[in-house]
Parts: sequence; C-alpha cells; structure tokens
Amino acid sequence: MLFRSIRLENFRNYKEQEIEFHDKLNLFLGENAQGKSNLLEALFIMGLGKSFRTNRDSEMIAFGENFARASCLVEKDERKLGIDIYYQKEGKIIKVDGIKLNRSIELLENVYIVIFSPEDKKTVQEGPNHRRRFMDRELCQLKPVYYSDLGNYKRVLKQRNALLRNENRDKDLYRVFDETLADYALRIVSERESFTERLREISGDIHRKISDGKEELNIEYETEFFEKKQYKEQLAKNFESDMRRGFTGSGPHKDDLRIEVNGKDIRTYGSQGQQRTAALSMKLAELELIKKETGHNAILLLDDVLSELDFGRQRYLIESMRDVQVFITATDIDPNLRKMLPSGYEFRIEEGHAQRM
Repeated sequence: MLFRSIRLENFRNYKEQEIEFHDKLNLFLGENAQGKSNLLEALFIMGLGKSFRTNRDSEMIAFGENFARASCLVEKDERKLGIDIYYQKEGKIIKVDGIKLNRSIELLENVYIVIFSPEDKKTVQEGPNHRRRFMDRELCQLKPVYYSDLGNYKRVLKQRNALLRNENRDKDLYRVFDETLADYALRIVSERESFTERLREISGDIHRKISDGKEELNIEYETEFFEKKQYKEQLAKNFESDMRRGFTGSGPHKDDLRIEVNGKDIRTYGSQGQQRTAALSMKLAELELIKKETGHNAILLLDDVLSELDFGRQRYLIESMRDVQVFITATDIDPNLRKMLPSGYEFRIEEGHAQRM
C-alpha cells in the first residue's frame, strides 16, 4: 500500500502543489509554520476522511478562498485508485475513482494510516479523552462498522443529553433512548475490549525490546459495564443525578485505558522516558495490528517526533519502518540519524511549497 502522489489546491497554506512520492522514505524539512504538518494532514485525511488536528473541515480551506481540494493516487494490491476530497463552506464531497461517496465511512479500508505526532504523548500523559481517541481512531480504520456504531452512539447520547437539559422527565421516553443507547454502547465496549487485548500483547513485546527487557508494559481497558442489562440499570439508577447535571454520566464516552509499566500507572508514576517509550510502543503496535488484521502494511506518518526520541528509540523506530512507506517531517535531521534512514526523496518546505532536493 503506497501513496504515489498528491495534489493540493487552496489546502491550508498550499495554493497549488503536486508532489510525487518515493515508495519508501519521504522526508520533509523546513522551519516551523511552513506547511510540513499540513501536508501530513492532507495524507491522513485520505484514509479516514477527517483531520487528526481538528474536527472542523472548514479549516482545510485557505484563508480568503471558497474551496479546497486534496487529491491523491494510491496503489493497493497492484491496483491504482484516485481519492479526491473537495471542501466547501457547506461541507465536503469525497470521491473514489470518480464515484461520489454517500458517507465518509465508505472511504475506510482504502488506505491504512498510522500517525505519530507530539500530540500522541498525551495518550499516556493526560486525560481519558486522549486514550479514547486513540482507540476509536484505530478501530474506525480496522472495523468500519465500529465507525458507524460510534457515530450512532454519539448521536443518541446527544439527544438524551438534550432531554436532560430541557428537564424532560418522561421516563417512558428515556427508556426508548436508553435501549438504543445500550445497544450501540455494548458493541463499542466489546470492540474496545478485544482491541485492548491485542494491543496489550503486541505493544508489550515491543516495549520489552526497546527497554532491553527491563520494563513490562501492561494496558487494561477500564469500563463500568460489559452487559447491556447492566448499562440500562446504571442509566436508570443515575437518572436523577444526570437530570441535575444535564448530561449522561456513564457509558463508553467515559471509559479509559490504564497504562502501566512494571505495575505502576505510567501517567502518575512514569518518567518522561518511560512515557515516550510507551507511546512509541503503542504506535508501533498499531502498525503490526493493521498488518495482522488486514494483510496490508499501513503508511506511517511521523510528524516532528524524531527529535523528541533518544538515539536508542530513534534507531528502533527506523528499524521498524523498513517495510512500510514513511513520511517524516522535521526542522532538521542529525547527520548520524540521517545515515540510518532508508533511501528516498527529500523535500524542502517553505511557505506552503514543497521543493524536491
């Protein structure tokens, strides 16, 4: 699976640009705020139909313009397909090989992407919402039906919360919502639990190797329930407190991952080095998970992260990406690190323009 090329028009700070890629390494160098991350964002969107940086599609449109377009050529299973995403103020239009998609979910499974950016440190350092986003992003790629279930759960949850804020006390109406909410919730919890089991095994092996066997990484999925009846009972039990607060206080939207190194919660007791190693282990585990689940190598996007890793972690990461196409952004590359990188293309990014060196 490879990106062959991309064409951008009014996308972020790219006025008009077309780039052909190497099938191994594509290195983008430049100062901050020149457009390096914008380019990786455009590539990421080709896989999931949305950005890893924002939920607002309108931000893709360059300032002062009425539209933006990102189009790419992908090679998969010795077949080439074109993906085109056109942004307007009113929304976006996605086409694959010229055929308009009715829903973003139809884009999934065309391209598998793993991105590692400075934001990923928050997965192990900050609140539960970052760990839920980590799970959801990966599961949406692996299981398009999960994408649908998650969207439906959020829709019903929003409707239930609106009832609570309006102080509607019709319990028969809540029972209807709770039944539907519990159906979607159970599917989400089941997929997250299964994903966590696979992630635990793979990332644990990777972490053990990176730490030379000195550290054991363990990941546990934390949820309040695993049965539909149990969740419905919890919703009924919490009805009065939910009414006072104006929102639903329990469900998959409150779940978390517990990440431990040598039996200790890494968020509270882990060093900066341990947290970086755990984040790296989890990202590399994503690559392996996608390969095992789909039979395809994912495309790896590294957004300004190499400089934050020590030499040992840099070396392990580079060795792990030998079989995948990789896109790297950085302000500069240390000469010793450059020697370890595979051959490929190098680009200089300046003011929204990529020039191959």
